[in-house]
Amino acid sequence: MARSGPKAKREFELDIDNLSHEGRGVGRLDGKTVFVAGALVGERVKVQQTTRNRHFDEARTQEVLKASADRVEPRCPHFGICSGCVLQHLVSHRQIEAKQRTLTDNLQRIGHVTPEALLPALTADAWAYRRKGRFSVRYVEKKGGVLVGFRETDPRFVAQLHECHTVVPAVSVLIVPLTELIGAMQAKREIAQVEFIQGDGPVALVFRNLVTLCAEDLQRLADFGVAHDAQIFLQPGGVYSVFPIREDYPALGFDLAEYGIRFEFKPLDFIQVNASLNAAMIARAITLLEPTATDVVLDLFCGLGNFTLPLAKSAGEVVGVEGDHGLVARAQENARRNGIANAEFFAADLTQDISAQLWKTQRFTKLLLDPPRAGAIEVLKQMNLEGIRRIVYVSCHPASLARDAAYLVQERGYRLVQAGAMDMFPQTAHVEAIAVFEAV
Repeated sequence: MARSGPKAKREFELDIDNLSHEGRGVGRLDGKTVFVAGALVGERVKVQQTTRNRHFDEARTQEVLKASADRVEPRCPHFGICSGCVLQHLVSHRQIEAKQRTLTDNLQRIGHVTPEALLPALTADAWAYRRKGRFSVRYVEKKGGVLVGFRETDPRFVAQLHECHTVVPAVSVLIVPLTELIGAMQAKREIAQVEFIQGDGPVALVFRNLVTLCAEDLQRLADFGVAHDAQIFLQPGGVYSVFPIREDYPALGFDLAEYGIRFEFKPLDFIQVNASLNAAMIARAITLLEPTATDVVLDLFCGLGNFTLPLAKSAGEVVGVEGDHGLVARAQENARRNGIANAEFFAADLTQDISAQLWKTQRFTKLLLDPPRAGAIEVLKQMNLEGIRRIVYVSCHPASLARDAAYLVQERGYRLVQAGAMDMFPQTAHVEAIAVFEAV
């Protein structure tokens, strides 16, 4: 049980000897572990305790008494308040080293498996990379009106942002204008969030409106879109309620030039956040999977076909399966638009019983998985893996990867031959990874 209060606010000095998987410094006081926000390995810091727990305490850095050689000045003035980033004070190459350690620690501690070889960490743009995300919106009269930004480190509050160095520039420059726009709207108390997404063209903004907007507010939004070359969408209900305020917007999309493929998507669709890392990740996945004209590849959790369509350029046949019917429809359309005839897509909830799925009866030679944070254990347990010689697993959560790796190695007869971290979210503690399994 966490406790706060006067005793939880005490200050003391601490030596930091490790970095947690969440990007906090780790020290010990009187034998008890203390997690310290804003502290780095090798530092001595003055901290203020924030919470007390039975087995560990939490604190934040008040002053760095002895700095690490790896400490750098954070770029963003909101660092330490906004929860969007937690590692801006750590030089970039040390960030990815820490993520590589997080991956191997999880594989060993949770999965009791060790890769035969560690892949070099994959990196790309470290700043101005985030092309998809969600700003929270809150009207707080005591803070001067509308706040637009990510959550603060205390998630009860919204950070009052003026800039962001991790989002794409076309979004960063809109933060202040968005704040002013919503502050001028009659419905300023009923705009809950603004989602943003950008492909190769204009930014799309989805306003979550909790009430029907009046004509004046609609005109404000329309004028804002024209002034800032942004596509404006409203979301009065669930994800399927989204609609554009104009009917003549061009399709959103991005190119994968190396493969001659163009993907089109809707404003709430899932696309990989970091465009340059995504391109490098696709190339690595294909290199590791080694598809040939004789291979029939299964791509589970395929989304828009991010891996499926590039794989189809070298595999004999590729089958993509995804739980979101809208994404499946757009994957099919992307295949048709790009003239790819050897990719087929199916809609199926891969967390549920798939015994009646026709695609499941097909014989595959290779498998690619890119599951959400929960991992792929439900579908793996139902799969006939006979004949699948190689599996490439793209993970956004090392703990679920470790659990699934243990299952593949210990119960399904695979070797974990390679694994490595990928920096999809620089400046954060988020760990993306890729692993390769081969049949024994």
